[in-house]
Amino acid sequence: MRPTLKVLSDELIEKILDEAKRIMAETGMEIRGPAMKQRLLDHGLKTDASGKRIFFSREVVEQAIEDAPKSFTLFDRDGAPYTEIGGNSVHFVPGSSGLKILDHRTGKTRLSNSIDFIEYARVCDTLENIAYLATAFSTNKDIESQVSDAWRLYMTLTTSKKPVVTGSFSEQGTERMVDMLQMFRNDRADLVAKPMSIFTITATGNFRYGEDSCQNLLDCVEAGIPVEIVPVTLMGLIAPVTLVGALVFHCVDVLTGITMAQIIRPGAPVLFGGAPATFHMKAASSPMAAIEAQHLNVAYVEIAKSMNLPTQAYMALSDAKSLDAQAGGETFSSALLAAIAGVNSVSGPGMLDFVLTFSLPKLVFDNEVCGQALHFVKDIKILDDLPATQLVKDLMTEDHLITSEHTLKHWPQELYLTDPVIDRENREAWEKAGSIDLQQRAVAGVEKRLAAYQPIDTDPAVDSALREIVKSGFVQQTDLPDLPPPAERSAPKAVAGRRGRAGRRRSR
Repeated sequence: MRPTLKVLSDELIEKILDEAKRIMAETGMEIRGPAMKQRLLDHGLKTDASGKRIFFSREVVEQAIEDAPKSFTLFDRDGAPYTEIGGNSVHFVPGSSGLKILDHRTGKTRLSNSIDFIEYARVCDTLENIAYLATAFSTNKDIESQVSDAWRLYMTLTTSKKPVVTGSFSEQGTERMVDMLQMFRNDRADLVAKPMSIFTITATGNFRYGEDSCQNLLDCVEAGIPVEIVPVTLMGLIAPVTLVGALVFHCVDVLTGITMAQIIRPGAPVLFGGAPATFHMKAASSPMAAIEAQHLNVAYVEIAKSMNLPTQAYMALSDAKSLDAQAGGETFSSALLAAIAGVNSVSGPGMLDFVLTFSLPKLVFDNEVCGQALHFVKDIKILDDLPATQLVKDLMTEDHLITSEHTLKHWPQELYLTDPVIDRENREAWEKAGSIDLQQRAVAGVEKRLAAYQPIDTDPAVDSALREIVKSGFVQQTDLPDLPPPAERSAPKAVAGRRGRAGRRRSR
């Protein structure tokens, strides 16, 4: 038994899906990728008079939902099973698409570079409650934009063995990135059998899939790479301002992506995802942490679960500009909602400022927020406490339960001990330690984890081949940016405050 969340009636879910399927069949979707369009036509789908819009019949959509896997396994870089995506398993993952970094040493926001990314990947590799990595932000300051997607993937693959959520920036990018991933598998069939990444496919909106999204989806599915279909559903701008209307539009975008994936290769793993936001009618901004956007997230996840499809959502993030009270409130509330809703892959930790800015101190703070959210939704079991006869006897005898056999046996798993980034000291102890605030504690946590990171080995020949794949896309640049050398190998360094929490992530 675990906590669950229900915001829609079964009848309303059926009506939303029925309307989405009607729109797909009658209005259709503009498919701008010529190769994808041809695949759909070859499958027997019809177009409008202009030849631009493809109509997705109800039967084709329902067959695609039937063909899509209900869950799939992610593997690590070495090919070992890492975790299962599906059901109510919850995995928190750093947000993606950042353009800037909030420098934890200067407190200034600036364009990010490759050294920033390496530090991010090293910190992320040490975080207990962040299940796997994402190529969280761009490093266009020191790398040509057309290969920055592959360069981020290179830095991730050589820094951590965990799976990664990533994506291509162009029609040509996916092929390069697939070649890089295959360097850690025997052949293409092995990559299909043991996927180590999830690629994000962004639905363009306005009932349209652009050229890049179409080609990337086609390339990923043919290579056996799981994809998450992520529409940016803007309530009040390009989607209805009402929840039900926005859900209909959102489902049209995602179901179109799922259907195209299953037409290309039945059984292709696909996550029913999204990155909704509201349109702020006064500020003209698009807050992703708005409560209406969070409502839309948990509602479409519930719809996806009614079809037994794996899910993704942009949550556990903030639109604030720094690690302040707004950032804490928005991140924790949406992280807890995501955990209770059972979102399989939650993109967002570390993100600020409408997912434009990445912050390492926030990532360290979010690791604790996510840990508490995961702790809240763990299975509720009887643990030697029904009947409570012995517990009553212990309390009556000792006047406390601190040293009881039951407490000593269960407290390491039942009581979540936070990292020092979360203040749990009394005021006197806090003042004696220097009255350190959250930002200072989070910055210290970043440096502690950078020191704790243990480098991984990558075959020099593989490393060289990966770099050559990246450089093959150069237009003017002649060499890759310099990266900081790995820290000297040493015995693993303990990170304070982790007692009683080892091994929890994979069981969730």
